Amino acid sequence: MINPELSAFLADWAAAWAPLPASAGPAERRAHFETVAAATREPTPQGVTTREHWVTRDDRRVRVREFRSVAAAPQPALIYLHGGAWTRGSPETHWDITAGLAARTGRAVFSVDYAKVPEHPFPAAVNDVRAVVAWLFEKAAAQGLDPARIAIGGDSSGANLAAAMTLAFRGTPCRIERQLLVYPACDFDTDRPSYRENADGPILNTASMPMVNAAYCPDPADLKNPLAAPLLADSHAGLPPAYIAVAEHDPLRDSGIAYSQALQAAGVPVTLDRGTGLIHSYLRALTYCADARASFERMAVWLADARP
Repeated sequence: MINPELSAFLADWAAAWAPLPASAGPAERRAHFETVAAATREPTPQGVTTREHWVTRDDRRVRVREFRSVAAAPQPALIYLHGGAWTRGSPETHWDITAGLAARTGRAVFSVDYAKVPEHPFPAAVNDVRAVVAWLFEKAAAQGLDPARIAIGGDSSGANLAAAMTLAFRGTPCRIERQLLVYPACDFDTDRPSYRENADGPILNTASMPMVNAAYCPDPADLKNPLAAPLLADSHAGLPPAYIAVAEHDPLRDSGIAYSQALQAAGVPVTLDRGTGLIHSYLRALTYCADARASFERMAVWLADARP
């Protein structure tokens, strides 16, 4: 059963999106998401400051919003990648999440405004994030950061990108310390029980997924590329410890569970939070649901822990 405390959130969410016509395109949906998020943003936790950085990648400049709650150096960091089906979202739409993690963990959080589809299909977002990861390791000392404690995380499509980065940087000097994957999309196989059980959502429905996946990977061969589908990597050995939070009533649930099993089979320490009673995007419902808040707190405790 879906947690009853989420009913009010779902009603408010539906009302917020109701003005958007069904015919709206990606740009309109992107703009509307920004408006909805701005209208529902909670006050930034006391003591959290924010500033912007720009990272050059070939002919692009990637915007990064930093959230920091402590001045002591060196301090650990988290690179955060927002969700939004690779088509929408920004550091601003996920402000509550990243500011909240900065306040709770003592980590400086760097939220990445990576390239969106359909204008910039795979591997554009991967390459944007790869540039930001390399930049942060290179500039760690100048940013007052501990290069041995730089983690990566994200939710939904952002979690997909986070997992891809652990593969991309495995065995390099940019040693990602740990990975936080919240309701991640780890592959594109929709033939799992969670896709049938939660075909109609809420928030995310199975029928929309082929279109979303095709927009991200217009070349079907890329759907098998481990940087798009991290579950399909030949090996998951040597990847950083993971905290994987899925939601019981989410089509992506079983993809996240399968990834946790693949990591564990490869000897990677994994904490799996099964999100009983929760739904996709529950981090947007923290003010509505005690179980969602408890899950968020568990993530923060794990990120704040000094042990590997």
